[in-house]
Amino acid sequence: MFSLGQENISTSPASTKGPVKYGELIVLGCNGSLPSGDKGRRKSRFALCRRNKANGVKASTVHPSCTPQAAKAVSNKEQHSISYTLSRAQTVVVEYTHDGLTDMFQIGRSTETPIDFVVTDTLPGGHAHADGQTAQSTISRFACRVICQRNPPYAARIYAAGFDSSKNIFLGEKAAKWRTQDGQMDGLTTNGVLVMRPRHGFSQGSTPGLWREMSVCGNVFTLRETRSSQQRGKMVDPESNELVDGSLVDLCGATLLWRTAEGLAHTPTVKHLEALRQELNAGRPQCPVGFNTLAFPSMRRRDVVDERQPWAYLRCGHVHGYHGWGGRRHPEAEAECPERECPMCRTRGPYKPLWLGCEAGFCVDAEPPSHAFVPCGHVGSEKTTAFWSRIPLPHSTHTFHAACPFCIEPLGGESGCIRLIFQSPLD
Repeated sequence: MFSLGQENISTSPASTKGPVKYGELIVLGCNGSLPSGDKGRRKSRFALCRRNKANGVKASTVHPSCTPQAAKAVSNKEQHSISYTLSRAQTVVVEYTHDGLTDMFQIGRSTETPIDFVVTDTLPGGHAHADGQTAQSTISRFACRVICQRNPPYAARIYAAGFDSSKNIFLGEKAAKWRTQDGQMDGLTTNGVLVMRPRHGFSQGSTPGLWREMSVCGNVFTLRETRSSQQRGKMVDPESNELVDGSLVDLCGATLLWRTAEGLAHTPTVKHLEALRQELNAGRPQCPVGFNTLAFPSMRRRDVVDERQPWAYLRCGHVHGYHGWGGRRHPEAEAECPERECPMCRTRGPYKPLWLGCEAGFCVDAEPPSHAFVPCGHVGSEKTTAFWSRIPLPHSTHTFHAACPFCIEPLGGESGCIRLIFQSPLD
């Protein structure tokens, strides 16, 4: 099989040619692109690159009450500010000034100009909402902001909430907010911004870290009892809001994976994944029932079931072509029958078409596809499937479960993935 060297996957630091790339945010549940296609700022992945002119901001003057200066800061569309409403009679306004050493990138559901990366709700199975949005979305219009240092080591830090078109952030009376020991203000957004930093980075030896909540000022807290509770968790002083390679960011409706430029330099390319697909097909795997040769379709046709498509019994891992068995002879009928009996070993389990995972940013190594997620049937390397099957992802507003990164479908079975058993051609 192809190795890192054979496919010329760089193992050196990220190239300095062209604009400096801080990293990329990739939407989980998108297998290479949004289900409805990437359009403008609404896409499956977003590259954060050094801007021609710094646009970062940092906290400055604090106005403890509704003074004329505070009102001016809020109404001035050239002035960034955060308003903390403590009561109907008291609002604390914090002015933010320009920071020439950082770049700011904003993420949220809004399509207004301040949002650099438009993110909408992700549905399990890789499906899209008919209009690209959802009437009951739990993703904030201005969900969060990432501040990147313009100079090495290009640290990226995440903060809850983003500035609107008037360059303001408003934390209403019902939002969790408080005054810190040094007299500053801080708060949490309604449904929160959760971050999980994996231990040992994004690699074959990574293990899940703990999910934490980020505040508006970038402080780190344990999770609230419920996602929208007004009672904050406990502050975790030793931890920071810096994103590391493999950090996961949950916006309550969509989860993003942060990959650093250095991490991406060690990640297999789409070209490499295509080479692995071709090599897998060159082995001419065969259906043990129909004896027909199987082939994974090209990545451009990854959503259309092909007549040579490999199918698998996901409890035992035996790979077949599609075949009628037990009176069911059409793929459409399989949706009505969640389990079938494998003709090779008589094990009953889900019988699904296999799809190659096409989003290279989700891969922890460059090894051949050999395992499938259960029950969706997306295929990746052994270590990639093992990694994601261990990661608890936020689901709804209060639960966690592992899911396939390519379609965000919850994983089942004993381990969430299964080794595939291919039949070689008979000599």
